Amino acid sequence: MFELDLSTEISALRATFREIRAVVDTDALEADIARLSEEAGAPDLWDDPANAQKVTSALSHRQAELKRITGIESRIDDLEVLVELANEAGDEDSAAEARAEVVALQKTIGDLEVQTLLDGEYDDRGAVVTIRSGAGGDDATDFAEMLMRMYLRWAERHDYPVKVLDISYAEGAGIKSATFEIDAPYLYGTLSVEAGTHRLARISPFGGADKRQTSFAAVEVIPIMEEAKEVEVPENDIRVDVFRSSGPGGQSVNTTDSAVRITHIPTGIVVSMQNEKSQIQNRAAAMRVLQTRLLLAKREEEAAQKKELAGTITASWGDQMRSYFLYGQQLVKDLRTGYEVGNPAVVFDGDLDGLIAAGIRWRKQKPTD
Repeated sequence: MFELDLSTEISALRATFREIRAVVDTDALEADIARLSEEAGAPDLWDDPANAQKVTSALSHRQAELKRITGIESRIDDLEVLVELANEAGDEDSAAEARAEVVALQKTIGDLEVQTLLDGEYDDRGAVVTIRSGAGGDDATDFAEMLMRMYLRWAERHDYPVKVLDISYAEGAGIKSATFEIDAPYLYGTLSVEAGTHRLARISPFGGADKRQTSFAAVEVIPIMEEAKEVEVPENDIRVDVFRSSGPGGQSVNTTDSAVRITHIPTGIVVSMQNEKSQIQNRAAAMRVLQTRLLLAKREEEAAQKKELAGTITASWGDQMRSYFLYGQQLVKDLRTGYEVGNPAVVFDGDLDGLIAAGIRWRKQKPTD
């Protein structure tokens, strides 16, 4: 006799969703949507295109977030009805649809559950990601470019707006460094677990035949912070260099020297921007990132001093946080969480959700003392 029993799965979905509803502040979400809707309806909104884009993007994402939360309960109710209909009619097609919906709901609720763990001071901000090649020659610069494409593909999969701020191309393959901005809610909290040293092991396409090469690239993630603009940076503390933007192979992109590199002399922090249309825009973008880094450095220094006074030392994540093996076993392994993916190709194509979710859960469970 035909019988589809998904009662255990549905009960688990309801239980997890109840826990999420207890944490998620839907009233605050609705208030945000009301405020942003009013701003989006202002007649002079597009007088400032950058701010208009920010407002409409934030509104769209918050509306989608609220819709996802409020729609889950009705989807679970519809799932129960679908199971009943499948059993009454003995319909295998409806049963297959119900099983597929269970899987879809498990992913949706799982993603939402992870988001409830993003409660850090800056977790709700957008993110600025910088990738730098490390040891490994051409393999390292090629690896840095692979990582950049990986994160841009991940953002594309989620319809997150991306703005590439700077790329420094290597003389051989790949890039020396790249900086890009993903400005959407909770992107800093989400991507901050990607910060650290990434290691690639493969048969080098640049070296001798069948020679295994290990190379490294560093990923830095900082939040987009409006209050960083309040950080005063005296002109005497910075050196500003202007140069010509370049593409792969050193080819000139701009006809004017519009790229800007700012060096903060007291700390040695260097920020370069070249993808805006003018030198003024590149300088403004570089200063915003520099101010954010200085603000974070100041707060990290204060936190370190407090921990030292308290007599506690918190271990860092360590240099290597993830390894990518492109020979033999074909594996991507996060060294902090133990999470593994047996198909590196899908990871490099932007399928990072599992790795990121595992990192967020690990960070939340990690002892802080």
